[in-house]
Amino acid sequence: MTEFSFSTEFFIYVLDLFGTVSFAITGAFKAIEKKFDVVGILLLATITGVAGGTIRDVVLGRVPNSIVDPAYVIATIASGIVIFFLYSKLKKHWNLFLKFDAIGLGVFTIIGATFAYNIFGLNFLAILLAGILTAVGGGILRDVFVNQFPIVFVKEFYLSASFIGIVIFSVLLYFTEEIYVATILGIVLTTALRLIAIKYNWNLPKVKNTDS
Repeated sequence: MTEFSFSTEFFIYVLDLFGTVSFAITGAFKAIEKKFDVVGILLLATITGVAGGTIRDVVLGRVPNSIVDPAYVIATIASGIVIFFLYSKLKKHWNLFLKFDAIGLGVFTIIGATFAYNIFGLNFLAILLAGILTAVGGGILRDVFVNQFPIVFVKEFYLSASFIGIVIFSVLLYFTEEIYVATILGIVLTTALRLIAIKYNWNLPKVKNTDS
């Protein structure tokens, strides 16, 4: 098991906030698209931003960061307010939603994996569970609240990008124990895979509908 130094903890903390903001922005986008009022926009931004990390912390037996540290909720509310005022200029750029979703996926996947690594060491199942829960928790709730089928279940190469990122993260730690390198490369790879999947419309195989 690796004990985090203060500098490493701060590094992970900053990335966790960054992922929170990224997902909060997607929540605000969705809420405005569905014609929520300003309270609904801020609420969905907050839920989307903090849900994944909250679920992760509860599963890992920790007091959720979103409860003990007001910076998380402040960040989500600020993100919602910014999108509320800028949406008229941004609505023509829907790809921004997809890019922020991809960034949130990459950051939260590896941050969740990093939290598990700090507690359980190189226990791949624990790392995988924490990474996946952190990555998809907020997005699933966001889509459910706007009455849409969660993107994680239907979109091309979403969970797969998260899984590959976690595998690379774990392999790098196994051979090098360089947490900074593993974290940055894991985030970049997961985000890049998701963005490439969006660009080239990568899809996993589905059962074909044979109904006439």
